[in-house]
Amino acid sequence: MMSEKQFGRVVLGAGIALLGVGTAMAHPGHSHGFSSISTPVKVAAADGPAAPGVTGQGDLKFEVYKTSSALPEAAMKGLNAAHGGFAVDRREGKGEIYFALPEVGIIRISADLSKIDVLPTDADMAAANMHNTTIWYNKKDKAFLTFPGNGTNKVYTTTIDGDLRFILDAPTADTQFDEAAVGAYFTDGGAFVPTDVEVLDKRFYVTTGYSKLDWVLTADVKLKDGGSAEWTPFAFGGKGDGPGQFGTGHGITIAPDGKTITVADRPNSEIESFDANGKYLGKLDLPKGSLPCDIDYQSGYTVVGCLRGPDTEKGAPIYLVKDGAVVSTVMIKEDLGLEKFTHIHNAVMVERDGTLYVIAQAWNPGDFAILKQVK
Repeated sequence: MMSEKQFGRVVLGAGIALLGVGTAMAHPGHSHGFSSISTPVKVAAADGPAAPGVTGQGDLKFEVYKTSSALPEAAMKGLNAAHGGFAVDRREGKGEIYFALPEVGIIRISADLSKIDVLPTDADMAAANMHNTTIWYNKKDKAFLTFPGNGTNKVYTTTIDGDLRFILDAPTADTQFDEAAVGAYFTDGGAFVPTDVEVLDKRFYVTTGYSKLDWVLTADVKLKDGGSAEWTPFAFGGKGDGPGQFGTGHGITIAPDGKTITVADRPNSEIESFDANGKYLGKLDLPKGSLPCDIDYQSGYTVVGCLRGPDTEKGAPIYLVKDGAVVSTVMIKEDLGLEKFTHIHNAVMVERDGTLYVIAQAWNPGDFAILKQVK
């Protein structure tokens, strides 16, 4: 059982340079070997003034392809409150993109980006905010979507057609955890506020950065009899400034190697890396003040949508990272004139017929856009 973010069905270069601690663990033939030193990413210099209506640097320049006007009318009532993220079905022959809007439900973008539909969605899910979206597959290559309901304190799993399969409820005082701090939090009535979910080896990894908890919690997934998930005692992270701790553990993604867990630590402007057992491997430092929300991997690049940029007057960036360097900075508000993109909550990238597209969502106020690579 694997998530789309693992890229288990396609071969990609590693977009992010995972900087580890301790013994070097380089993998021959891949650029994501670990080193013992964490250093800030290098930022590509601008290659002259951008042409009007174009953003980015080098071969990674983009223009507006679609705006929120491409959304169906039924989706518009939830757009202003958009506070979620995208999942891409990267199986061969697929390519659809999924996300959700509050008061609307699950939305599907066709693989060729030409059609956007609202799917039938469970009423409780549709009414609430789904803070991100993850797509994952069973052994028979059947796909499922999982959504963290940050306001409902639940995690929902559906089919890719929107049919609700099962719900993971919040831990209780009776839920057993290896970490005393986690058990005490729920015993004292602390709220479970999921911000993102990943799936690795039949296990959910759930970030909880919108609460004082801020641990990554885990739950085992079973698909028999309609499916279910059950909390396990294992958790890692915790709120703090030390190695492997989070200021706000916001987004979680499996790296292209299929085994490294990367977490966007928003206030610390860094991407932290762990193995499946929660061992801290290192971090990638982004420009201070960028507030990374989540990570996506495509075509050898790491895509990082940020809530804010180092220069708050210019709106939020999307960083495209390769080999430990920011090789292009996409500025939707500053360069493309989409004024609502002061804050970016999520961004993914796809490749279609040799051309890259970036799909982005703004927050507070919400907005939606698809950008197309300029060639």
